[in-house]
Amino acid sequence: MVLYSVDEVQQLVYQVQGASFALSLMVGVLIHRGHFCTMGAISDWVVMRDATRLRQWALAVAVATAGFGLMAWLGWISPLNTIYASSQLVWLSALSGGAMFGIGMVLASGCSSKSLVRLAAGNLKSLVVLLAMAVSALAAMRGFTAVWRVHGLDTVAIDLPYGPFVGQWLSAFWALDLRTGLGISAALVSLLLLGWIVQDRRFHSVFNWVTGAGLGLLAVALWWVSGVMGFVSEHPQTLEPVFLATQSGRMEAFSFTAPVGFWLDALLYYSDGSKRLTLGMVTVAGVLVGACLSALQQGSFRWEGFTDRADLVRHLVGGALMGTGGVLAMGCTLGQGLSGLSTLSLGSLLSVLGIFAGAWAALHWQMREA
Repeated sequence: MVLYSVDEVQQLVYQVQGASFALSLMVGVLIHRGHFCTMGAISDWVVMRDATRLRQWALAVAVATAGFGLMAWLGWISPLNTIYASSQLVWLSALSGGAMFGIGMVLASGCSSKSLVRLAAGNLKSLVVLLAMAVSALAAMRGFTAVWRVHGLDTVAIDLPYGPFVGQWLSAFWALDLRTGLGISAALVSLLLLGWIVQDRRFHSVFNWVTGAGLGLLAVALWWVSGVMGFVSEHPQTLEPVFLATQSGRMEAFSFTAPVGFWLDALLYYSDGSKRLTLGMVTVAGVLVGACLSALQQGSFRWEGFTDRADLVRHLVGGALMGTGGVLAMGCTLGQGLSGLSTLSLGSLLSVLGIFAGAWAALHWQMREA
């Protein structure tokens, strides 16, 4: 066990923040250049039956799952130390929150990460979306809708006898130790996803493989930064184990809905002295800067605004739905759809199903209205 002084812990916090910013910078570039978008992937499939971008997303999940499972098998990290570890499955919040987020991202022309990338390229519609999302997310975490969430939807839950992760269930049924169960489950799920991905020969291009695998590897790298580099077994002030620079005190990876809300909270109430720069907030800034640099270098930076009042209303409603839904579902298309799924969390699976169902319904409604 390594013992740190207070100054050494602070230096480690800076290192975790710097590494997180560098990784999210690359995420911003990849999403911008690779046109990675979960809403776009679902839209391509629903409208044109084109699963290319859906396979990009599946590749990112496969790589992130394999990487997380390998580190868990080696004993470097554990999903029990993540924000997805809970003995109860709040299934109604996960499904309804996911559905709200899915509907919202269709109305807002993209999810939270895509909105950050579009704003970085000059799209002022996304600024309105992100502001609406931040306000509604804060309300769902600490405000009026938080009361409704905590005393309503979150009370509808199922006890999980073997835990919230697929690897725990596999360990229980096959009488394996936890690390082995986590490693085997991650390998099986990754191989199944890869089997589906390689079926389509049209997907096999350097562009698609670099985009999908690159995002998956960056998620794995952030898990390592948060769970290994940022772990202190005994904080010199509290004498307790802690994962540095995270909002929750647990391991965290990419997630953007709540961190965008925390940026607004810090902007409004910074002088109260309790605000601190967290890993999630750093990744928001990194994605913005990375995508902006990419757009400027590519020459694709363009100012863009609303064309009419109806367009403004759609984006406002979409942002508000994403903020509330993202908090209910405990994450967005990257927070649950990549980071959460990489742990093979049952709650993440329900949230992603809700997101896909909401997006599917909203897209069909849009096609009927067109």
